[in-house]
Amino acid sequence: MTGRFHPRATRIEPGPASALAYAGLEIVTLGPGETHRWQTGRDETAIVPLTGAATVELDGATFELEGRESVFTGPTDFVYAPIDTTAAITATRPGRFALCRARAGEHREPYRVDASAVPVEVRGGGPATRQINNFLAAGVHDAAKLIAVEVITPSGGWSSYPPHKHDEFTTDEVALEEIYYFEIAAEGFGFFTAYTADGTVADTVTVRTGDVYLVPDGYHGPAAAAPGYHMYYLNVMAGPGDERVWRFCDDPAHADLRRWLDTLPPDPRLPMTRPRS
Repeated sequence: MTGRFHPRATRIEPGPASALAYAGLEIVTLGPGETHRWQTGRDETAIVPLTGAATVELDGATFELEGRESVFTGPTDFVYAPIDTTAAITATRPGRFALCRARAGEHREPYRVDASAVPVEVRGGGPATRQINNFLAAGVHDAAKLIAVEVITPSGGWSSYPPHKHDEFTTDEVALEEIYYFEIAAEGFGFFTAYTADGTVADTVTVRTGDVYLVPDGYHGPAAAAPGYHMYYLNVMAGPGDERVWRFCDDPAHADLRRWLDTLPPDPRLPMTRPRS
């Protein structure tokens, strides 16, 4: 097992300890009225309720997050916090909040996006159908470096499949680190696979709620939801490039699977959730 798998992790920072240089994640648990304060420093941050609701203060500006009951009840609103900002989040309903981070050198203005403005996409077909909540996908809402989306895979389904990578700059690929944060319905479990072409990484791990897997490089996928347990994961991506875009390459050994899967009808269980109107 490599050091990329972090069971029940609550804080991933760029640096030698995580093997990441650009992407970060913190999971904050707050009771009613409790506050978490921090300085964003070099990290632009998306504040995403996993459960609960909160008030967010950013250098004196105040934003209300309606949040949600769980990651399986629908997309959520979120707040974007720029670099070099004094930030605080206070729970108005107890819950857990994801602070998705990316090292960035350019300042943006803070903003809030309502859950109704989060595009929901059904991607793939057959057993590899998944739902994508594109709350901070490239080209959807503004950021300097940060790309972040939520993925729901129905029980018995596969996602992040075929295996793919985005660890170099080519005409078809942009280098992006990636963090996977998992939640599994009904206290269940799933599986996740990642590997490198040279065999130095060859991981297949059992994942449960709160587990984190880091992808600084190499192929990753599938993420497999065990029958009976829906799977959620939050993807946080960032890299060294000037262009904020997601481009990837499939493992050539499995690339034909994407074309075949895309000919299959989508899983009728998806979309599992829709934005609130």
